[in-house]
Amino acid sequence: MGELPERGRRRRLLAKMFLLSSAYVTLIACGAKSPALESASEATTSKPKRIISLSPNITEILEGVGAFDRVVAVSDFCDYPPAALKLPRVGGWQTTSLEQVHSLRPDLVIMSQPQAPFVEASLNSLGLKTLVVKGLSLEEAILAISQIGRATGNLREAESLTQEVRSKLDGVRSRTQHLGRPRVLCVVDRVPGTLRDIYAASEGSFLAELIEIAGGQCLSPPTAGGYAKMSLEAIAESNPEIVIDMVQGAKGRFAENPSQVWQQLSEVSAVNKNRIYPMQETSVLHPSQFVADTALRFAKIVHPEAFANEATP
Repeated sequence: MGELPERGRRRRLLAKMFLLSSAYVTLIACGAKSPALESASEATTSKPKRIISLSPNITEILEGVGAFDRVVAVSDFCDYPPAALKLPRVGGWQTTSLEQVHSLRPDLVIMSQPQAPFVEASLNSLGLKTLVVKGLSLEEAILAISQIGRATGNLREAESLTQEVRSKLDGVRSRTQHLGRPRVLCVVDRVPGTLRDIYAASEGSFLAELIEIAGGQCLSPPTAGGYAKMSLEAIAESNPEIVIDMVQGAKGRFAENPSQVWQQLSEVSAVNKNRIYPMQETSVLHPSQFVADTALRFAKIVHPEAFANEATP
């Protein structure tokens, strides 16, 4: 028998959030610990020369700490830096090709926590060194930079990048902390072209934290996994003043118009005042060093008056 529609929907959302942002971390348990890299404090004694990344945010961090030149393969969904597009692809979150990974003779395989239950134990059984990093909260995203820097032998570069990220976040916070707090709905998934099966960032996710730093009030109710399914009735009742729509739909002439899609809720303030802001770049959904750039983009949306002399996102 096929999956029940709701169960299948939740599985697809979980897969999408892994591919784009490593969300829903708390909904699945972490697999067995790696025999070589069990914590951030256990640094390798020499720099790994052949690294495989199994998640887009990890590939971004590897580039950020200066270790990308040693990456020999990436996941099917890694698109940054541009050079990642030229590397071998080893599959998605549940479809990682263990045979291909093993054949590439990596010194280190790095994955996000949601993927660990599916591949970590198998990789360890092949004698491969692995590192698992979290990315649900903002602090976990920043910690991942340090973990990856330590594991790759680029700790100094990682510390510098971490300081840069924190400094940028503090800069955004300082410009918005005394301003009003408009109600913001941050949509991470829905059926493209419709307002069905809407999932939004909620308290506990790094996206919700970025909205707070940007001077907004995240509307979704708190959930254990940081992302909540919301009905149209609940959205109408909460009456968001701003909607940030991150749905990754079709591009080009087949692309939807989010503003038109949201007209179904014309009574909502954000729709009525034309404050629907689509963001289709995948980087905004990744818990990497780009969280600081996302915070700034959010701030320019939430409080354009504070950034009147700067380019709009």
